[in-house]
Amino acid sequence: MSELPQTTVSVQHVTAELDERTLSDVRQLASDAQDIDGNPPLSDQTLVALAADESGDNITTLLAEVGEGAEAVLAGVAVLVREAQDQPWVMELVVHPEHRQSGIGRALLTKLNELVDLTTVQAWAHGDHEAAKKLAAKIGLSRVRELYRMRREGTDFVEEPPADRRFTVRTFRVGEDEPAWLEANSKAFAHHPEQGSLTLSDLDARMAEDWFDPSGFFLAFDAEQNLLAYHWTKLHPASGDAIRPTGEVYVVGVVPEVQGMGLGRSLTIAGINYLLELGVDAVILYVDADNEPAVKLYRSLGFTLWDADIMYGPQPID
Repeated sequence: MSELPQTTVSVQHVTAELDERTLSDVRQLASDAQDIDGNPPLSDQTLVALAADESGDNITTLLAEVGEGAEAVLAGVAVLVREAQDQPWVMELVVHPEHRQSGIGRALLTKLNELVDLTTVQAWAHGDHEAAKKLAAKIGLSRVRELYRMRREGTDFVEEPPADRRFTVRTFRVGEDEPAWLEANSKAFAHHPEQGSLTLSDLDARMAEDWFDPSGFFLAFDAEQNLLAYHWTKLHPASGDAIRPTGEVYVVGVVPEVQGMGLGRSLTIAGINYLLELGVDAVILYVDADNEPAVKLYRSLGFTLWDADIMYGPQPID
């Protein structure tokens, strides 16, 4: 095992939202890690929680710095988030690429273990890495969920099906569509551990992000103006060696009453073509590995398995 670094390492425990400067440092660390690893180390939900002012007892953050005084730099971050006090903690941890193999991760986990029983948490590994498997096994966690990351390469547009006259499609109107979207999202993801529990504060936080674009947020209504389905797209700026941006099928939702009627496919295609019009050369998405209908749909649209995020947690009791 690696030895702790010779330079001074300090781990700060934060139980509230981060100030703007610290949040900016955390985002930059995550961006630097993504450039090297190819995977975002912190989820959107975690970044929203870090910036929220009402998370209270449902977020715990550890910040690891190396160096002293004005020379100190952020070298690692560990975040625990939970939906409510009766729900398990979900952990994400990232170490800056320049400070890996120097004990930063071990220092964060040691401090975390003083605060919570790590054998009871759920932990995301963004990428199916051998190191994450070993770390999970060391603290007694097993593989409990697999989230596919799928990718569609190229700039070929997808042929759109004929319009279904029963439904009308338009883009999101800020200040008008929030309540209807929250209701539809809750119905569409009633059994989803993260997506289905989004609140107005969560939605507002995402709409405040630089990437938010209402013209890439497609909504389908019936004749009575009930929101039945949606496709929210996301654009990732070019980074690293990339020349073009990357698009994302951020989330597609269809309320149970109209599932199987082709709305999800139609809106997915509309969003993909919209992203291609913006100049992307690839579109990515995340989908649970056990969601066979969705995986089948995305494969039929040219997506292939690119990578996977793995959640580790306590072994389920039969």
